Amino acid sequence: MSERKRIHLVDDEESVRRSTSFMLRTSGYDVDTYGSGVDFLGKVGDAKPGCILLDVRMPEMDGIEVQAELAKRGVKLPVIVLTGHGDVGTAVAAMKGGAIDFLEKPFEKGALVEALERGFERLEEGDAALASQAEAARRIALLSPREQDVLRGLARGHPNKTIAYDLGISPRTVEVHRANAMAKLEARSLSEALRLAFAVGLDD
Repeated sequence: MSERKRIHLVDDEESVRRSTSFMLRTSGYDVDTYGSGVDFLGKVGDAKPGCILLDVRMPEMDGIEVQAELAKRGVKLPVIVLTGHGDVGTAVAAMKGGAIDFLEKPFEKGALVEALERGFERLEEGDAALASQAEAARRIALLSPREQDVLRGLARGHPNKTIAYDLGISPRTVEVHRANAMAKLEARSLSEALRLAFAVGLDD
């Protein structure tokens, strides 16, 4: 029998740790839980290979800071960032930090399992890119210049209102361009669109 895939769940809310770990264990995963980023960092040296589910808002160190410290230590385990307070800026910080995905609470089980499976693929492939730069460039080329402008703003962590001001258009028009860009990119989430943008340097 093959070994079950392991998940390291880092969240300061006991109720979230309990409910999420139960859901994951019944889905066939092994789960280790940690009540804070500091707790996890203290034990990560002995942690078995697996995916990290990392909450953003935690005392002492937030998820983005923990993610940065993991990178500094050379820990290559795939990270999926969880937050109940999602915004574009946090998504950009998480994705630039190398996160596999960015999920807002309450998340759907299907979306979480899909993100985890991408993480385990990354673990098996080492540092192989999820999507090749050529494929990302092909998709970005499908966008109109204005849609690329909007995606560039998102990749820089700007909210719709700021993008609208910078481009001299209305926030509603930004929303339309953003929706059209997501459809053309075949991106099911903002994090997926950001991955493509980062792959071609659209955040420069």
